[in-house]
Amino acid sequence: MKKRLALLLATAMVLGMTACTGTEPTTTPETKTEAPAKSEGVMTHDEYIAAALESKVVVETYVQAKQSWWDGKGTFYTQDQDGAYFLYEMPCSEEDYNKLVPGTKIKVTGYKAEWSGEVEIIDTTFEIEDGKYIAEAYDVTSLLGSDDLIKHQNEFVSFKGMKVEAADDNGAAYLYKWDGSGSDGDDLYFKVSTGGTTYTFTVESYLCDKTTDVYSAVKNLKVGDTVDMEGFLYWYEGVNPHITSVTVK
Repeated sequence: MKKRLALLLATAMVLGMTACTGTEPTTTPETKTEAPAKSEGVMTHDEYIAAALESKVVVETYVQAKQSWWDGKGTFYTQDQDGAYFLYEMPCSEEDYNKLVPGTKIKVTGYKAEWSGEVEIIDTTFEIEDGKYIAEAYDVTSLLGSDDLIKHQNEFVSFKGMKVEAADDNGAAYLYKWDGSGSDGDDLYFKVSTGGTTYTFTVESYLCDKTTDVYSAVKNLKVGDTVDMEGFLYWYEGVNPHITSVTVK
């Protein structure tokens, strides 16, 4: 289920782990409560949502986390005060990738695309602009199972008071890879429930590798634990959040 399985073959990988607890600390810009005016020719988030797939889009957004860099391309979780934008394999040098720390404002021109339900921007160019913004996690627990959840796709969100369920028929609390075929360092898949419905959540190893607190926290989960979580509301054939923090209550 991992997006672009060919990425597993990439060895020149620089992991973007700034969203995960336990990584090198960064300076957190002050969160803004009002969205600044858009520059001329830049779409609002509503206009971006309304744009047709494969059409050209221009947005101003702020880096929230970096998933990976390899072969001159970086993948980013970004957001402004109105919504989120997932930038897939945005061409950038490693030097520029290192500059794009959380909070950095960028103007992005590219094409709106969709992959297995995940809406993203591809074939991009970008400019770094003045401005800082870090999004607070928006609680979407009550939206799980509703049509309104997808309106927050790719945003930084939280889930509160969910119960850990068995990830397989053997009663494991988590799996390495979606089918249990992986090993330490691969993506972690685990199941949590609320309101009688069970969902599959992921610790994406390119975003939060095995050295991070969240990776360790999931490996220490027990079936029946009640947890609060934060992460990015990624989509793969339905909701598939990329979790960046887990707290057992």
